[in-house]
Amino acid sequence: MNASLENGGPLYKGTGEQQPETAYEDRSWPPGPPWRTFTAPPVMPPPPEDEDADRRLGPPGSLRRPRPEEVRLVNASLLLRRPLLVTGRPGVGKSGLAYRIARELRLGRVLHWPVTSRTMLASGLFEYDAIGRAQARAEPDGAAGPAGIGHYVQLGPLGTALLPYRLPRVLLIDEIDKCDVDLPHDLLTLFEDARYEIPPLVRVKQQESAVVVHTDDPGGTAEVVNGVVRAHTFPVIVMTSNGEREFPEAFMRRCLLLDIPDPDAAALGELVSAHFGGQLGELQEKLIQDFLRRSEQTGGLAADQLLNAAHLVTSGRYGPPASEDGSGHAAGEGGGEWEELLRAIWHPLGGGGAEPV
Repeated sequence: MNASLENGGPLYKGTGEQQPETAYEDRSWPPGPPWRTFTAPPVMPPPPEDEDADRRLGPPGSLRRPRPEEVRLVNASLLLRRPLLVTGRPGVGKSGLAYRIARELRLGRVLHWPVTSRTMLASGLFEYDAIGRAQARAEPDGAAGPAGIGHYVQLGPLGTALLPYRLPRVLLIDEIDKCDVDLPHDLLTLFEDARYEIPPLVRVKQQESAVVVHTDDPGGTAEVVNGVVRAHTFPVIVMTSNGEREFPEAFMRRCLLLDIPDPDAAALGELVSAHFGGQLGELQEKLIQDFLRRSEQTGGLAADQLLNAAHLVTSGRYGPPASEDGSGHAAGEGGGEWEELLRAIWHPLGGGGAEPV
């Protein structure tokens, strides 16, 4: 950790500036409350680097000006070891927060658990291929012997996040408001105890006390002792919600709440610059103003719809007439073609009829 953290400064600044690179085993982490402290020894190796961060956020080094509420609540969540429930319209950048935290604090690959109406707690923790194991054990004599039981256990994103890492893993639980009614209740004990059992491994612990299983990281494995997984440090959990449902009071009591408003012109400018640098030139401001106007007309657009338009412009194949901005961007058959493209790209998210661009 750098000096500012040791002197009580914020862990997460939200600016995009990464902490100094330090060997994983030499890094420390500020203590949490006594009731959120867990005792499992940190035996997991460092997590892999996050290959998705650049795709979602743009290359490292692009600075931003975060909202004070974001910085306060993310740091409170880190220190209290509590999940962060992030709300806001679709497309305002809720999921990106998990990747910003992981990149800035150098916490490695983000574990991503997308939730649907059919998602159950077990799918986030682990899957056990009982049929595959039974078939392997039924192979005729002379065939290669069956693999150990761990070969048939695959930890999910939530299950991997609770492994005993020295530093917390970042877990993104995406669109949790789409979940089955029972999932928030099922998560309560897990969030409190940061441990879970894998019943197939518990049943064989007398014969195989230590079992190596697959994790959610590509090619990753972990040793599970006596069928129980215990966290060393509670993971950084970012849960996103589009506000499509209410959650039980007991669930909300265990979360910190952060609402992300629609990005303004400055935030959109930072987003476009992060992905495209200065490629748009003077056209960037006009494109953002047109996007904001269109968003207001249609009840709200997603930020990636702006990035789609920006990419078309920087491709050199589409764009407003060169006479409008003097940038020399190709414009096909003129402004009419570009406006038709914008109608298709900046369509209302609710599926309503198109408004004039």
